[in-house]
Parts: sequence; C-alpha cells; structure tokens
Amino acid sequence: MTALRIGLVGPLPPPSGGMANQTLQLAGLLRSEGLEVETVQVNAPYRPGWAGRIKGVRALVRLLPYLAGLWRTAGRVQLFHVMANSGWSWHLFAAPAIWVARLRGKPVVVNYRGGEADGFLAGARRWVAPSITRADAVIVPSGFLEAVFRKHGFATQVVPNIVNLERFSAQREPAATPGPRLLVARNLEPIYDNATALRVLALVRAQHPAAMLVIAGEGPLRAELEALAVELKLTDAVTFTGRVDNAGMAALYRNADAMLNCSLVDNMPNSVLEALACGVPVVSTNVGGVPYFVEDGRTALLVPPGAPRAMADAVLRLASDPALAAALRSAGLRQVQQYTWSSVRPRLLAVYQQVLASAAGTAAVSRP
Repeated sequence: MTALRIGLVGPLPPPSGGMANQTLQLAGLLRSEGLEVETVQVNAPYRPGWAGRIKGVRALVRLLPYLAGLWRTAGRVQLFHVMANSGWSWHLFAAPAIWVARLRGKPVVVNYRGGEADGFLAGARRWVAPSITRADAVIVPSGFLEAVFRKHGFATQVVPNIVNLERFSAQREPAATPGPRLLVARNLEPIYDNATALRVLALVRAQHPAAMLVIAGEGPLRAELEALAVELKLTDAVTFTGRVDNAGMAALYRNADAMLNCSLVDNMPNSVLEALACGVPVVSTNVGGVPYFVEDGRTALLVPPGAPRAMADAVLRLASDPALAAALRSAGLRQVQQYTWSSVRPRLLAVYQQVLASAAGTAAVSRP
C-alpha cells in the first residue's frame, strides 16, 4: 500500500469544521503511512475574490477550476477518496468527483458523513442514485448512517471518524471560577441550536451564578445569538470566540467542566469525540448518530433536542455529583480509544485494498 497514490477530495480549513478537519487530518495520517496523497479542495478561495460575493457567479467561478483539478488529479492517482455530504455539497462536489474518476477509469471510495442523510436520500434519491451506485465503496462513520443508507437500498461499510489523542488529551486546567465552565464547539448554524445552550446557561446560573459559557464557532447566527445573550442578561458570562483552530480547541476543552452538544440533527460529531478524548463530560441531545457511539449515563448524559430545562438539569447533576462526572470522564476516555488512527487505519486500508483488487480484476476481465 505504500506505493498507493490517492486523490483526496474534500474541504480544507479555513474555516475549521468537522469535515474540513477530518480531511486535513486524514491527508496527514495517510502520508505518515508512506502513501502519496493529492488533495482536491472543494472550498478553495474564490479567484477573483469579489466573485465570492455574487450569488450564481461564485458557484461557477469555484466549480470550473474544481472540475479541472479533478480531471488532472485523476490522471495522476490510482484511487479517489471523496468526502461527501448532503444537499448542494453532494451535487456540486461529490457527484462530479465520482463521474470524473469513472471517466478516467479510477476506483472511487465515497466517505459520506452528515446527520441529514435520511431526508436527503428520501427527497433526492433519483438524483443521487446514479452517482452513488457508481462508487466502488461507500464508507460511513457510524452505525447510524449505515442504517440510514440500508433503508434507502445502499450498502455501506463503517469506518469511524478519527481523533488525535496527541492533540486532544485529558490534561485539565484548574478552574479560575467557582461555577461550571461550559463549552459549545459547533458552528453558529440553525441545526446546532446554540440558542438552547444560552438558555441552559441562564438556568444553570440560577443556582451557580458564576457559571460561564464559551461558544467556539462561526456562522450566520452570531448576531442573533449575541442579541439573545443580551436579552437573557448573559453578556458577561458568554464568550463568542469565532473561528478556532484545532490547537486552540484543545486548550478550550482543557478549560471546560462540561461540553454541550445541542444539535437538532447529527451524525458522529467530532466535537463529542474530542471532548471525550480530553476527559470532558458531555451533555448532548440524543439525536441521529449520537446514541450510537455514546451511552446515556455511562459515557455521556443524553437529553431530548430543544429542551433547555432537561439539559440544564443534566449540567446541574454533573456539578452536584463529582463521582458521576469522574465516571463519565473515565468511561469516555476508554470509549474514545476505538477512534484512534491505530484502530481505524486497518479498516480504511482494507477498503482501499478491496476496491483496488476489484478494479484490477475488472480490468483483467475486460482485456482481450
């Protein structure tokens, strides 16, 4: 496998986000194994920069260089690994990568992630199926997505997300304040329901007036969330950090007593894995793939979505029960071991070997 040349198609930071961080991390890990990796970035900067401010034009300005990059890369590599998601991301980036690879005679591994897969596949199946059935393998990071794809008639293999335990480790910083230090590590978008985190903080501060919240992420709802913080009289208790890179996120986890994940839709959030790796108790909504990889009361506390009172009660439970927090911390550290590169590596390389062997067999049969 060390001679393998891979075309890795996906987003790259900035901005930092789950898929972008996983793409960047995977490229580095594969190179550390001696594989040659050429990345094709789906979110490359707009050139010229002004084009990114004009709807319609910006899609075309980004798409044409992207297609050209796919075509050139497909001529140099042996395998495409395509990071894929729902919605327009699929149609504009994943599907073209599959078709270009097929036209160039290269096998394709589609790495699908994202908690909205069920609705997307149900609503756009006739547009998605022609592309996805031409992939040589579809891998998903969780049993949740495996079940969703099976429901819609597509076979997948589970290859989990990867967490870097050298960067995200259980090194705790002493508390500078007596109240619970809460952290949210999701972008400021509707599906992540960061407004619930603010309402949770208001409820927690009724019993712990020194409680604090850090919201690490960026997105279109920042002004709305800042206005809500003012309305709830939380301006002195909330910090909006904006974009934070991986090194900065590790420092934020070290300073947190609990991580809140308020998502309305989710798959296998990297932020939950990172919190577990840092020994931070997790309080999360029990949506999508979350209960597939953390267990309520053992590795995390799970509550219904859109329920600030239930989430606040879970935070207060942690604050009043140090033994529970310690037990969650220990169980989470054990759980996260299965998401290290040493655990995930053989599963991913086995998929590569499988599709390459299949492609070689097909080529041998087709030769006269």
